[in-house]
Amino acid sequence: MEEELKCPVCGSLFREPIILPCSHNVCLPCARTIAVQTPESEQHLPTLLHPRSPAPPAAAAPGPGAPAGSAACLDSECGASGGGGDHADKLSLHSETDSGYGSYTPSLKSPNGVRVLPLVPAPPGAAATAARGAGPASSSLTCPQCHRSASLDQRGLRGFQRNRLLEAIVQRYQQGRAAAAAKCQLCDRSPPEPAAVLCEQCEVLYCAACQLRCHPARGPFAKHRLAPPPGHPGAPGGGGGDGGKGAGGGRKLPTCAEHDLENYSMYCVSCRSPVCYQCLEEGKHGKHDVKALGAMWKQHKAQLSQALNGVSDKAKEAKEFLVQLKNLLQQIQENGLDYEACLVAQCDALVDALTRQKAKLLTKVTKEREHKLKVVWDQINHCTLKLRQSTGLMEYCLEVIKENDPSGFLQISDALIKRVQVSQEQWVKGALEPKVSAEFDLTLDSEPLLQSIHQLDFIQMKCRVPPVPLLQLEKCCTRNNSVTLAWRMPPLSHNPVEGYILELDDGDGGQFREVYVGKETLCTIDGLHFNSTYNARVKAFNSSGVGPYSKTVILQTSDVAWFTFDPSSAHRDIVLSNDNQTATCNSYDDRVVLGTAAFSKGVHYWELHVDRYDNHPDPAFGIARINVVKDMMLGKDDKAWAMYVDNNRSWFMHCNSHTNRTEGGVSKGATVGVLLDLNKHNLTFYINGQQQGPPAFENIEGVFMPALSLNRNVQVTLHTGLEVPQCVKQPKLPNN
Repeated sequence: MEEELKCPVCGSLFREPIILPCSHNVCLPCARTIAVQTPESEQHLPTLLHPRSPAPPAAAAPGPGAPAGSAACLDSECGASGGGGDHADKLSLHSETDSGYGSYTPSLKSPNGVRVLPLVPAPPGAAATAARGAGPASSSLTCPQCHRSASLDQRGLRGFQRNRLLEAIVQRYQQGRAAAAAKCQLCDRSPPEPAAVLCEQCEVLYCAACQLRCHPARGPFAKHRLAPPPGHPGAPGGGGGDGGKGAGGGRKLPTCAEHDLENYSMYCVSCRSPVCYQCLEEGKHGKHDVKALGAMWKQHKAQLSQALNGVSDKAKEAKEFLVQLKNLLQQIQENGLDYEACLVAQCDALVDALTRQKAKLLTKVTKEREHKLKVVWDQINHCTLKLRQSTGLMEYCLEVIKENDPSGFLQISDALIKRVQVSQEQWVKGALEPKVSAEFDLTLDSEPLLQSIHQLDFIQMKCRVPPVPLLQLEKCCTRNNSVTLAWRMPPLSHNPVEGYILELDDGDGGQFREVYVGKETLCTIDGLHFNSTYNARVKAFNSSGVGPYSKTVILQTSDVAWFTFDPSSAHRDIVLSNDNQTATCNSYDDRVVLGTAAFSKGVHYWELHVDRYDNHPDPAFGIARINVVKDMMLGKDDKAWAMYVDNNRSWFMHCNSHTNRTEGGVSKGATVGVLLDLNKHNLTFYINGQQQGPPAFENIEGVFMPALSLNRNVQVTLHTGLEVPQCVKQPKLPNN
């Protein structure tokens, strides 16, 4: 609240606040510093054309702390006449921004950061111009907050009303702050406790504990007077109690600014100011809307309370939002620690795996080195042995050659020659070559791993599975045996979504199965069972995996089927009208048309009304597969089950087999009913509400569509969405 109690010019608490015409407040001393004096001859000139000469130092505007008398006072006693009455209480049409003050005239900046206009001295020659009769000077004041200018009348700044309510609030605030600042002077605690009493004789502030301990109400202290501390509501001059008289405690009512002896009793809505009875008597507000002060007080209090309720709601939302942000801070801290721990664990795992692999590779190098060393040492030992043997043999042979006894030489020469030859043969090609090389046939390709380490980033860490999709129940609906589902991702979801998987059960509480996989968020599933309850759920997926399932939504298909004839699958000679509910034909041959519904479960009933029947044709009614032959009578192939009827009798037909001839035919205006009971797997026909023969076909299973064959002599209208007939009349007996 303290910011609301500070002057926008000086930045301090308000002192003698006055209300400007724009409803903003300013201190009376500060108002004197920002007032502007302009000759009346220049009032109507554009602001940019006003001469601006440097102000002498003596004429500079005093600071906010300067006494009121040091400013260029524009009050009536300072001699600042407001000019003619035509310009009194008028607001300027140009703000500071509009008139170019910001770019032409230097401005001051208050401690609150609000830019205000300085006091501008009169231009040179203004006094001479006034002396020649150019007119007196006019005074104006620019609001430091909205920069709107207001002209002053003869009363000067006293023409603005005093904001006594704001002044009282500032006084209470200062007293409360002073009371909070009063601390015990004998406390050994840090910080000291707030003072509870002040001894007027000792002039010492005591808290409750120190007063009982150091200043008891007995002995020499019995005659000391203990008073509340300064600023306390009970202290002299403090708010509340006896000193500060509240609104109902005898405070002096404010008097009229123009009539000191009159109290405010009415409120002028046009001028937005309280007025006294004498103001009304003088006729100053004769044509204005004037209401009782108390009534307007209550009305404005109610309006302010209502506005405060809205602000309070917003403040409550802001507090909840701040709590959310603080929780978000805590979550960010916790998630940051978790991510750091996860990162350290993953990197440590990589380092451990690399260390283990390094040990394995070092073991391989060690084994290879030991193997090469063993081979070389074995070859050295073998070669050394052979060399020693060869050297000994050579030395022996040389000694033999030195002997001069031919007979003795010949006795051993053959054997010695063979030994030398064998020794020579031992040094075959390759015997004097190393069996292993000094190079290691091991190559470690670390480049891919190094690239992977360099490319190691948080992409995989950030890419999590998608959150739970939200089903949009307001867009989910059923129509006949089709269901439509819609969903969306929750707000503030940053995880990417590559697609969705929609699952549906079998309508009988069975297992879920996938019915849609794709990027769309709206899906319609056709061909379901009528009068069945389906459970549906959806989940999202991305490269990181599949997210959790959404909540399960329950969808109920229609109890009865609503359908029409299907123009897309009908024979080209079929002509459909009446929103595809009426069928006729352009050919004298029978042509087939199917319905738009397909049945595989439940009990279904529909009727066909004969609108036209000429020359005794044989229309056929029944059911068929989707691939039925459409250029012949219904029932002549194995894809249809039908009853064909003329004006006298009917037959059941399937695979061109005619059975169960029954008396009773059709004519114009007749109604043929078809009852398909897939629970009992049979088909029954009705003519004009009476069952026609026994159940026509039994043990039928699969998916069936309503079907009809007719020629140009017949016109039929389809009626669907009918309840299954409960009361069945006795069937006609077939003729043998």
